[in-house]
Amino acid sequence: MLRKLSLAVAVSCASNGMAWAAEAPLSTKTDLVSVYQEAVNNNADLAAAVAQYGAQKEVVPQARAGLLPNLSGGADVTSVRTSIDQPSATANRNAHSYQATLAQPLFRADRWFQFQAAKDVNEQAALQLSATEQNLILQTADSYFNVLRSQDNLASTKAEEAAFKRQLDQSNERFDVGLSDKTDVLNSQASYDTARANRIVAQRQVDDAFEALVTLTNRRYNSIQGISHNLPILPPAPNDAKAWVETAARQNLNLLASNYAVSAAEQTLKQRKAGHAPTVDAVARYEKGDNDALGFSNPNNLPLPYKGDVEQTSIGLQLSIPIYSGGLINSQVRQGYAQLDQTEQQRESLLRSIVENTRDLHRAVNTDVEQVQARKQSIISNQSAVEATEIGYQVGTRNIVDVLDAQRSLYTSVRDYNNTRYDYILDNLRLKQQAGTLNPGDLQDLARWLNPNYNPDKDFLPPDLAKAAAEQLKARPGQ
Repeated sequence: MLRKLSLAVAVSCASNGMAWAAEAPLSTKTDLVSVYQEAVNNNADLAAAVAQYGAQKEVVPQARAGLLPNLSGGADVTSVRTSIDQPSATANRNAHSYQATLAQPLFRADRWFQFQAAKDVNEQAALQLSATEQNLILQTADSYFNVLRSQDNLASTKAEEAAFKRQLDQSNERFDVGLSDKTDVLNSQASYDTARANRIVAQRQVDDAFEALVTLTNRRYNSIQGISHNLPILPPAPNDAKAWVETAARQNLNLLASNYAVSAAEQTLKQRKAGHAPTVDAVARYEKGDNDALGFSNPNNLPLPYKGDVEQTSIGLQLSIPIYSGGLINSQVRQGYAQLDQTEQQRESLLRSIVENTRDLHRAVNTDVEQVQARKQSIISNQSAVEATEIGYQVGTRNIVDVLDAQRSLYTSVRDYNNTRYDYILDNLRLKQQAGTLNPGDLQDLARWLNPNYNPDKDFLPPDLAKAAAEQLKARPGQ
């Protein structure tokens, strides 16, 4: 009796007889947007980036403080002993005074440029935080779809194991009735053992992928919703690499941050050069204390202490002209030039990398679109090849090695198809990240195509593939 090993049969065996883990209730399946929200609330890297920005933005008020008035106060308490020879006299008393000083910078070019540099650093830090937030979107999608990828890979590996198990059983039956030799049994056994080992590895990869979600969100998930095979596989819009590159040059967050880094380096260089400039401050000072503390003599010009408090108020301008500082300022200027050149070269390198990545990802998405259809057709063709090879094996025109190779090629094409599907999704998101347009709405758009009833053991392939393969085989009866 002819026993066809179709892909549909293998999938059925894998899903019904080889369920390696109990499926969580469908109501507990988590969707992509929920995982992202958990990542936003609990991701340690994002929390660290927020704290880092909180620290970096303080450079602005710190730099501004150098341009604002500075008020200080103080007090002195001094023990004074006075002795004179003619006439012989000695006096002991404690002198005390209080003072307050108000200084207002009038011309401080170095502090002004420092303040401008601080504002650029603040803008750079804000953009770097936005880039980290944007990267979290991609990290979430990558971790989420890596789970689905590993689950589909496990499902196809289980189906492959079931197929080789059925082939092994068939080989044993044929050997028992004398229709084949021991070599067929050994080849079938070897293929089954390899498939079983691959299934064990695939199960571990599923566990590893779920563990990555825990690292991302600090939450543990039993199951997540799968992506429907009805997801539109479309070229990028616009399908023009030049337009994407131009958008990336305008909107890429890391590139915008590097622009502010260059601007900050320019202002810092000006600050260093201003070290040669004079400074002017307005200074007001108020003092109150006894004569001993403030240094006044009594009205009769006697050296004895004048008993009583004295008040002193002064206001004026202070001019300071740097003349020589041991070469410090010149060294700092040279350092500023080098640092400016460094940031400009880093920006140029980043720009070139962004242009390259944008073009590469644009090509990748277009390639993924073509590959998804080609890989899907490859499954149909390989399934037909398996069934045709089995027919040939039954009638003696093919051997067991041909059958096993055909089955192996079938499941390889299955995995290639699913990998290409997920590559298409992630390459689209990476392209948008390079262009600076990636946002949470992109995850919401993908979430519309999630299937809450997705079962990897049954849904890792489009439902129409088995039917298409049967029709293709029927249309070519000579194979």
